[in-house]
Amino acid sequence: MERKASRRENECEEKTSNSESSELDKDYKTSLITLNVGGYLYITQKQTLTKYPDSFLEGIINGRIMCPFDADGHYFIDRDGLLFRHILNFLRNGELLLPEGFRENQLLAQEAEYFQLKVLSEAVKSRWEKEQLASRETTFLEITDSHDRSQGLRIFCNAPEFIAKIKSRIVLVSKSRLDGFPEEFSVSSNIIQFKYFIKSENGTRLVLKEDNTFVCTLETLKFEAIMTALKCGFRLLTSLDCSRGSIVHSDALHFIK
Repeated sequence: MERKASRRENECEEKTSNSESSELDKDYKTSLITLNVGGYLYITQKQTLTKYPDSFLEGIINGRIMCPFDADGHYFIDRDGLLFRHILNFLRNGELLLPEGFRENQLLAQEAEYFQLKVLSEAVKSRWEKEQLASRETTFLEITDSHDRSQGLRIFCNAPEFIAKIKSRIVLVSKSRLDGFPEEFSVSSNIIQFKYFIKSENGTRLVLKEDNTFVCTLETLKFEAIMTALKCGFRLLTSLDCSRGSIVHSDALHFIK
């Protein structure tokens, strides 16, 4: 009799455990929401979509706003499906995080207003205004000798991202080809300053070690900067010092779109 009673108790505990597990699975599944935004499917949690009260998405989930369904029973929102990933990331992270080179600020601002996310709309507009201001300012990069600033190159451009691209290229090459980074040269916002240059028959080399290990010649660097600019859609406005008879021999390059 004791064995039968014990068996019944175990069976009851298993049923209770299975019932609780089933309820938890059910609750978890109902917390997942699938949205069809302009033909793109997004799966997220209910708490993500309702993070900002009085927003369009919160209104849909809580039944304040009527929303049609697609053939599979998912909420259908007739908006830009690709841009919605940034809307969803904002809801998840609580801040505006966009990929490098993002150029659809105006469209994203419109999407933010449609989804009634005032905080996101203001963040996008602020980012847009900063980019507009930066685009009017000429940015430069100086590659120079710490002992003789007349030796080196200046690159001017009204697109900060282009300067950043050239800068990262030089630093990348330096890291991969040389030891002792960054002790042998310093990198600031606008200047890469090498410990010293050494002149050779092949031109000025950006030298960091006494055994004459080098990154590249300045002429090679200028040529690469010009080719990169052209590939990115920039044009060479002027070389600020062409007295030496050739663009690759000039002390500065100025690019503009």
